[in-house]
Amino acid sequence: MSDATIAITVLWIFLFIYSLLGSVDFGAGFWAMIFGQRNAGGDTKAAGLANRFLSPSWKITNTFLVLFVVALVGFFPLATFSLASLLLVPVCLVLILLTLRSAFMVYSYSVHSYDRVLRIISGITGLLIPGLLVAVLAVTLGGLVTEAPNGALTLNYGKLLTSPTLYAHLAFGYATELFFSALFLADYAREGRDLATYRTYRRLAVIFGPLSLIAAVAVTFTMLPEAAWIIARFREQWLWFLLSAAAFGIGYGCLFIKRRKGFIGSTRAAVIFIAVQYALASFAYGRAHLPYIIYPQLTLEAGFTNPAIFRSLLIGYIVSTILLIPVFILFWRLFLKDRRYLEQE
Repeated sequence: MSDATIAITVLWIFLFIYSLLGSVDFGAGFWAMIFGQRNAGGDTKAAGLANRFLSPSWKITNTFLVLFVVALVGFFPLATFSLASLLLVPVCLVLILLTLRSAFMVYSYSVHSYDRVLRIISGITGLLIPGLLVAVLAVTLGGLVTEAPNGALTLNYGKLLTSPTLYAHLAFGYATELFFSALFLADYAREGRDLATYRTYRRLAVIFGPLSLIAAVAVTFTMLPEAAWIIARFREQWLWFLLSAAAFGIGYGCLFIKRRKGFIGSTRAAVIFIAVQYALASFAYGRAHLPYIIYPQLTLEAGFTNPAIFRSLLIGYIVSTILLIPVFILFWRLFLKDRRYLEQE
């Protein structure tokens, strides 16, 4: 395995973890906004549970975003320069929305008069930010970027906004976000022994699960003819996609297992199998996409750093990851397992 392949694997791991955490984080913000409006009728505690999860978790999610960006700049400085100029508008919008969301997250918990505004900001940004990030995938497939004689890359926004691939990616991103966040929050409610909220989020997971799978298939069809190159490579990764589909079937089926105390479905097993499904699918997608960062203008080797910096960065990331593991374990025990936090009103 080449140095560039190792580097992109590290980046892909950070991106995958951020995608999972971001799906739950942004999805929880959206559900908190939706159920926050219904809470006036006292029909569910779903909004309160989503806010309880959001309170500590958004900081962890942003940690992996920072790790990804720093790794991208360090491992692929030339590629980062091209991507930054090409994706200046969507990246700036993401940064503005993240700053706005984080600011309200910080102040709303000390000044409760901002609670309603927080729900709205968190819900809206919970849809806008993932949409802007998912749009990057459509850009990397080719057909939307032009290269000037001096090597500068330009994104054709008119073509992007009229591309069916973009909207298929958006549909897939939103369906996946709402499915996985509802699934995780159902398990979170089960851990807190909140049966009513569990049923609410389980029902949403049952609805959005098949929608996410349909959207994934739709993405493949809308890639033609501009991204025919990656469709051909998808066929070479058929085994990984088949295993991914099998993991989804098992995970979705876990939602219908009968259990005691009124709970229907094994949400913990479902979360694990769906996470495995995403891991297998993203691995297959990444292998099919290699060696291109943006097809066909930018490849891994063209934007890679020198070997000395690569080795230094790799050692640094290994050491920092080892140091962060105890922090994540402590976070899990304090906010995701401690019943004193989970069962509070």
